[in-house]
Amino acid sequence: MNRPHALFLRVLMIALFAAALPGFGLPVAAVSPAVCPPTAQIPTAEESQAAMKTARDRGFLWRIRKDGRTSYLYGTLHVGKMDWLYPGPTLVNAVRASDVVAVELDMLDPLVMEQIQAGMMPKAGQALPGALSARLRAQVDAACLPEQLLSSMSPEMLAVALSVISARDRGFDPAYAIDSVLAGMGHALGKTVSSLETPESQLELLQGHTPQETQAFVEGVLTELETGKGRLLVTRIAQVWADGRFKELQRYESWCDCLNTENDRAVNKRMIDERNPVMAARIDAMHAEGKTVFAAVGSLHMIGKLGLPVIMAQRGYAVERVPFEQ
Repeated sequence: MNRPHALFLRVLMIALFAAALPGFGLPVAAVSPAVCPPTAQIPTAEESQAAMKTARDRGFLWRIRKDGRTSYLYGTLHVGKMDWLYPGPTLVNAVRASDVVAVELDMLDPLVMEQIQAGMMPKAGQALPGALSARLRAQVDAACLPEQLLSSMSPEMLAVALSVISARDRGFDPAYAIDSVLAGMGHALGKTVSSLETPESQLELLQGHTPQETQAFVEGVLTELETGKGRLLVTRIAQVWADGRFKELQRYESWCDCLNTENDRAVNKRMIDERNPVMAARIDAMHAEGKTVFAAVGSLHMIGKLGLPVIMAQRGYAVERVPFEQ
């Protein structure tokens, strides 16, 4: 069975996709709203203006300097709370000072969205056994999601998407993640907004290659949902991110119950370690072209000996952590 670490890494990645999917997060009309977890609400213009005035910086930021130019690395989280939606003054100034806003995927790019939606469609031979399918359907019902998602998303993508929103009762939702806010700022300010990866590369990491892999993965995710373990991990890392507790994030493997098995280590290598050099090369190439870059990616890409701050230092950058006022 999949351990929490393998599931959680996929949860964090698919959170990028979930908020933008048609019908995702909408309650089923036949179910009483009183028993449904809360869904994300779009702030009014007045609410947004008020929130931006009092917004504080969250997450983890680094300045990286080379060739007389300063770029930035910013560790994000792909879920959030409404109160966390807006970046604080340090982040706003860093984005304004940059020529390029680089994110894992620019979810505001129509072509990216088209490729994601196509890639998340179910494929031939992915049908689940009856009992497993019934468990998946039960979780869709419990989340008050439209039943048509069972036929419009591949089983593993739907299962992990359900895990992403499992902490909605605690206020966490992918619709409140800061990644798309930063991309939106970049577009609004006339910056170049660049994707560091492709939808194909991320979807390849998220989906099973055989029916057996799909079934094993879906069963593992459903077990995490049914026991509540996945929600606890989402909640903890979200609070670590919001509070800027970087030392605690660096000790992630000591409290996440991860990297204990060969499978755990293989998943971590594929989902984190092997992606970091590719993203670092993209950031470096843009910086080398004479541009300053604000690169925002998931915070787990920032820790360890293979984290982006270390890789950029190896590429000749002066790397400096920027503390936030709490």
